[in-house]
Amino acid sequence: MRKVSFSRWVLISLVWISGVPSVASGTQFPDTPAGRQAAAWLEAFNKGDLARYRDFLEKNFPSRVGQLDREMGFRQMTGGFELRKVEESAPTKLVVLVQEQLSDQFGRLTVEVETAEPHLITKMDMQRIPRPAEFPLPHLKETDLIEALRSKVGSDVTADRFAGAVLLAKNAKPVFERAYGLADREHKIQNTLETRFRIGSMNKMFTATATLQLAQGGKVGIDDPLGKYLTDYPNKEIASKVTIKQLLMHTGGTGDIFGPEFDAHRLELSTLEDYVKLYGKRGPKFDPGSRWEYSNYGFILLGLVIEKASGENYYEYVRKHIYEPAGMTLTGSEPEDQAVEGRSVGYTKMDSSIGQLQPNTDTLPYRGTSAGGGYSTVGDLLRFANALQSHKLLSADYTELLTTGKVDTPMGRYGYGFGDRMINGTRCFGHNGGAPGMNGDLEICPTPGYVIAVLANMDPASASHLSDFIVNRLPNQ
Repeated sequence: MRKVSFSRWVLISLVWISGVPSVASGTQFPDTPAGRQAAAWLEAFNKGDLARYRDFLEKNFPSRVGQLDREMGFRQMTGGFELRKVEESAPTKLVVLVQEQLSDQFGRLTVEVETAEPHLITKMDMQRIPRPAEFPLPHLKETDLIEALRSKVGSDVTADRFAGAVLLAKNAKPVFERAYGLADREHKIQNTLETRFRIGSMNKMFTATATLQLAQGGKVGIDDPLGKYLTDYPNKEIASKVTIKQLLMHTGGTGDIFGPEFDAHRLELSTLEDYVKLYGKRGPKFDPGSRWEYSNYGFILLGLVIEKASGENYYEYVRKHIYEPAGMTLTGSEPEDQAVEGRSVGYTKMDSSIGQLQPNTDTLPYRGTSAGGGYSTVGDLLRFANALQSHKLLSADYTELLTTGKVDTPMGRYGYGFGDRMINGTRCFGHNGGAPGMNGDLEICPTPGYVIAVLANMDPASASHLSDFIVNRLPNQ
């Protein structure tokens, strides 16, 4: 689905910018040109005052003024940042660790300034990073975790930072599940546990599972080139060099689908083949297999491989071979112009100059695809997790192949359509998704036996913050 901010796996595209001196942590910015500029700039960001922030940028970082609305939206999403550690300090360069004030998430902020007065900022970016081991969070008893979760969700709902549904399961059965907020603000329709939320890139888990089913059945070879299945694929280099395995891992260099071309043809892209007509002549962005770069287009291609290898329409295949065996009755990818009972309205502040929630209708694709954009419920996501772990969908060996990380990413390791990471000492695998007006996350943590599913009809990282909050504090025994 559209790359905007988080998803742990989708937010990778976002350039983070912010931070402020922290009294709580006792850490201070160094008294250097870079340190002083960073402290002042980040303090202006944290205040959230549009006029003050614009004034600072105009005087100190004028090239960033054009991104003002986007950055203020990011400020609303994160609540600003707290300085946690200085990693590197020189007169004109500073590298620090900061933490979101609204979540457990860490980032590594790099600031560079000119040598001469007034030391204008020449570079500032932030990379999202896993929470460092030196900043552990306490593991809670299950009853204490649920109490803490109730308080956290209640605070987010009151502040209008979350509307959606939250589910925590232990040994395949829910121990906490509740819906919050409105599915349709205009008509005052409440979210329920059966509300269908758009799930963005979480569809990739279904696509990857389907691909591995076909591999297990001998119909797909994961080391085969794409061209073995898409014999008339327009770009011959992609067809001959990119393998199914590389598409599953985002190492094929097949690029993305979002940008001006997508915006211009958004409602015309009604089939997977339509995406190939638009993007199929492009060559690889880099030598296939040489590095990792998130590729929605790569999963579009996997959807077509599934069709060629199975002889079934992609949507029918996942319905018959994944949703039905798992008991997922409220999950699908019907076109947006078709009425779907219980499907929520997504609300976004992204690209909004007035900073108010607006329906995300004009950002939605024609329909969800093999790359993302379908809809589901927290209950159906638990059913999917249970079916996967009980080997209803794949054998034990192929389930492990599917979910085990194989390539390093900025936020952990990536397997075949599943992220695989250690979170405060607990291994979890899953995927999340995010786009304007939608955010979701599924985390499957096999050793302690927990599954976390959070879905929201609001911008990232409304659901991911809550998912992280839970996973970071899971009981460790």
